[in-house]
Amino acid sequence: MQLSLRQQQIMSLARSAERVLVDELVTTFELTPQTIRKDLNELCEAGLLARVHGGALLPSGVANVGYEQRRNMASEEKRLLGELCAAQIPNNSSLFINIGTTTEAVARALLTHQNLMVITNNLNVANILIQNPSFEIIIAGGVLRHTDGGVIGEATVDFVKQFKLDYAVVGASALDEEGALLDFDYREVRVTQAILSNARERFLVTDKTKLERNAPVRVGHASQLTGLFIDELTRPKLAQVCAQHGVQVYSLV
Repeated sequence: MQLSLRQQQIMSLARSAERVLVDELVTTFELTPQTIRKDLNELCEAGLLARVHGGALLPSGVANVGYEQRRNMASEEKRLLGELCAAQIPNNSSLFINIGTTTEAVARALLTHQNLMVITNNLNVANILIQNPSFEIIIAGGVLRHTDGGVIGEATVDFVKQFKLDYAVVGASALDEEGALLDFDYREVRVTQAILSNARERFLVTDKTKLERNAPVRVGHASQLTGLFIDELTRPKLAQVCAQHGVQVYSLV
């Protein structure tokens, strides 16, 4: 589903308040209730919101939204974050890149680099990076997840543990103000943990909407990172955590 500008604005309001009401949206956008309800129904059908009487709520943090829907959310911010992160990765280096729409944006921004060695458990990342003939691309083995092209499982973890690379570029489904990195799939989390443990520099690339979300499985903690790339760090407590542990914050504002 390609979100309209108004639907993107509705999602932004929902993330701020965790719910939206039809009457308030009618006033905000100066539209009829029927038009607003149509927008809400489409967002609910896409799994981005859950319908309640008089409006809609953010869905429970026990399942992730669809991969294509995530790819369309905050797409411009992800592009800019990808460029910001790629600027910190030199030519002739080695790196892990894991599953995620934001890490895909980093992969696209890396295409102007030369002589990178990239290990990934993300088929989408591999398909992006193959455009650069100077790259050595290694795809981790394991179980292929149909929903997003991710490779996960114990075999993937074992494969990752064979390497020690210069950089790790990872995403997460949620990041709380105490610094916990969270995700939905325990098998994917195990792979991300192995990636973080086997890289010298560890970059988390995420947009600020992840600060408004929750997920049930703990990946790790911000203190394990060397860099956090985010469009805007809107949580003062998380900023303190990063400062306390020497995590460099790169933001778009």
